[in-house]
Amino acid sequence: MKGLKTRRLIGGMAIGLCGVGLGAIAAVANRGPAIAAAPHPPNSPTVSSSLISQTSRVDYRIPALQKDFTGSLWLGTWRGQLARINPETGVLQARITVPDGTIGALAQDRVGRIWAGTYNGVVRVDPRTNQVTATNFALPSTRVLSLQIDTRGFLWVGTDQGLAMVSPDQGLLMTTLKFLSGVSANVMELDEAGHLWVGTLDGLTQVNTASGAEMLVVRNIPGDVVQALARDAQGNLWVGTPAGLFVVTPEDGALVRQVGSMFGRNVLSLAFDPNQALWIGTEAGLFTLNPYNGEIFGEILGLPGRQALAISPDTGNKVWVGTREGLGWVSTTTGRGVPHAGFTNPGSL
Repeated sequence: MKGLKTRRLIGGMAIGLCGVGLGAIAAVANRGPAIAAAPHPPNSPTVSSSLISQTSRVDYRIPALQKDFTGSLWLGTWRGQLARINPETGVLQARITVPDGTIGALAQDRVGRIWAGTYNGVVRVDPRTNQVTATNFALPSTRVLSLQIDTRGFLWVGTDQGLAMVSPDQGLLMTTLKFLSGVSANVMELDEAGHLWVGTLDGLTQVNTASGAEMLVVRNIPGDVVQALARDAQGNLWVGTPAGLFVVTPEDGALVRQVGSMFGRNVLSLAFDPNQALWIGTEAGLFTLNPYNGEIFGEILGLPGRQALAISPDTGNKVWVGTREGLGWVSTTTGRGVPHAGFTNPGSL
């Protein structure tokens, strides 16, 4: 990998960060670890001492974010709740109790229904009425880790013991892949041909979405466990593992690049913004990166937690981030993170 040329990835596109000036990102990154308390977003509830005393008993992580067709942002929590907010203002629009307390994945189907993957299966939410419908699909495992809508509108459900494909309209289980190479479907992404790429405990597995059969298995990725996937404008797959950030070409599954600036970082989440800047959530913070040369624009400070688990760029003129300690957003004018006090561990404010 050392010395690998990346001309194939280099383009003439100007890189911006959803309107975040590079000077703003650099200025924030150079301020050092001392961070002033970020102001609460509008309409966020105040924090009481009684709430702070409860923080040791509550898990505030936000592992899943989903922007819907109306522009609202849905977030899955580990507190038995699915919430919808106005991403422009941070105002809560709905708070929905989910049968299982742990939500690990979200997706929206073609008609706007929200699907939530929990540690006890899949539930469907009608956003017009907020009605929750539990499903009884015979999944390979009830512990759902990832969800993906394919180009035909079918819902792929990734579990810790394999894959399943569901028809959202008919509410039927169409196929299962119980003996998935790599076992666990941690994350999923589609390639330009419409095939499914699955990040597993042992690399990547490409699945034909029409037949449900495996096509390619890629096992030479450092770190082995694939925790994050994103597709760039050229169709390449960006892969996050505990050992760093890598690029794979979906045509042949070749590992063509290791991003040196991310070497040794535990990458948990990835997302490209409309300007093709890459947002990288790691165990130790959120970073922005130029994918054409691998240069780190800066680290985003001020979020409620260091572990960035989910990223939703270009949402309400902000970049929303789910962390281990709750929900935050990144200002497009200052490049600074701000906690949303309504969904953040009070002890971290």
